[in-house]
Amino acid sequence: MAGPGGGSNDVQWCFSQVKGAIDDDVAEADIISTVEFNQSGELLATGDKGGRVVIFQQEQESKNKLQCRGEYNVYSTFQSHEPEFDYLKSLEIEEKINKIRWLPQKNAAHFLLSTNDKTIKLWKISERDKRPEGYNLKEEDGRYRDPNTVTTLRVPVFRPMDLMVEASPRRVFANAHTYHINSISVNSDCETYLSADDLRVNLWHLEITDRSFNIVDIKPANMEDLTEVITAAEFHPNQCNTFVYSSSKGTIRLCDMRAAALCDSHAKLFEEPEDPNNRSFFSEIISSISDVKFSHSGRYMMTRDYLSVKIWDLNMESRPVETYQVHEYLRSKLCSLYENDCIFDKFECCWNGNDSVVMTGSYNNFFRMFDRGYQQDMTLEASRENSKLRSVLKPRKVSTGGKRKKDEISVDSLDFNKKILHTAWHPLDNIIAVATTNNLYIFQDKLN
Repeated sequence: MAGPGGGSNDVQWCFSQVKGAIDDDVAEADIISTVEFNQSGELLATGDKGGRVVIFQQEQESKNKLQCRGEYNVYSTFQSHEPEFDYLKSLEIEEKINKIRWLPQKNAAHFLLSTNDKTIKLWKISERDKRPEGYNLKEEDGRYRDPNTVTTLRVPVFRPMDLMVEASPRRVFANAHTYHINSISVNSDCETYLSADDLRVNLWHLEITDRSFNIVDIKPANMEDLTEVITAAEFHPNQCNTFVYSSSKGTIRLCDMRAAALCDSHAKLFEEPEDPNNRSFFSEIISSISDVKFSHSGRYMMTRDYLSVKIWDLNMESRPVETYQVHEYLRSKLCSLYENDCIFDKFECCWNGNDSVVMTGSYNNFFRMFDRGYQQDMTLEASRENSKLRSVLKPRKVSTGGKRKKDEISVDSLDFNKKILHTAWHPLDNIIAVATTNNLYIFQDKLN
């Protein structure tokens, strides 16, 4: 596997850390719903179904020790969203965090956007290691003094104190989405961001909370004519006028905000013609795109549908330039996956730092890596069985019929309750974060 530095096709992945409770009895609120590194990779944020955001920080000492650089410790934990109730529609609004996106760092503080189904919040995460002392009108315990008792003027001073990390909500962007928000994406201009729900994409300014601009609206006049929904949307990494959104029909539309205020007519439509041999009752469900991500270079984009990952060149709309089968052996199991609702699982995907390898999750706590240059793929497992520090992960193989070899696992014994939907890759290093149900696994490459 080629790493962010590229060149090597024999990267070995080893266990670094696992976060979260060991119990088999998992509380619904503890299920991880999003994972995101910041731009430097020093911070790693997770959101869960209980509305909490937990931020991990790379250990300062271990950063320089190459063997331990995948060590992250809790930096800050805060409640981002609370459960709400929409009295007009008699609907409960879950507190579950759907997405977290970091803003590029401008000063000592860090900023991130987090969203549940309806409301987006901008959070400031800052450190305090000094406190002011020596007020004139206040006692040290905070009580106000009678001004008449003040006979001398003091100059307040800052005294050192234990480091405190504070998370404070700076902006709340609400009441703009009728349907559930599935994506947020910060623009490269660092001033605006988009949010997408099932039928609309809105454009926001980070400083303005009381209005947003609707830039895509696919809602038909009559809802009975509805044939597709928006599943994901993302801004181009360096062209601030360009964004894409994917649909449940397997298409990706690229829009140019310079062309019109409302981008209902796309600039490009990326769609692969369906293979008539694979046509079935489930074709439309499994072609629905669950995630779309631009490469860091901005030349390619990756989409994830139920069975595959596709890489598209932005200059070629007719078909993807690369297609990787994630778990093709499940094609024969689609009927039972439909019955247990697994066919509707939304797997995410991510690029490594130099766009040479892509990663996505699968069932049985397996995750897959595809090396684009060497045309190699690898299946690894996140499990507590091989969670000895720096133990090398053995590639796993799924037997697809015929005689099963010793190290292979049969398709029938895969656990569909154990699934990896959310993964993240450090932007500058071979460190990956993989979320199983309620645990966060961190792996790094083994340096020889």
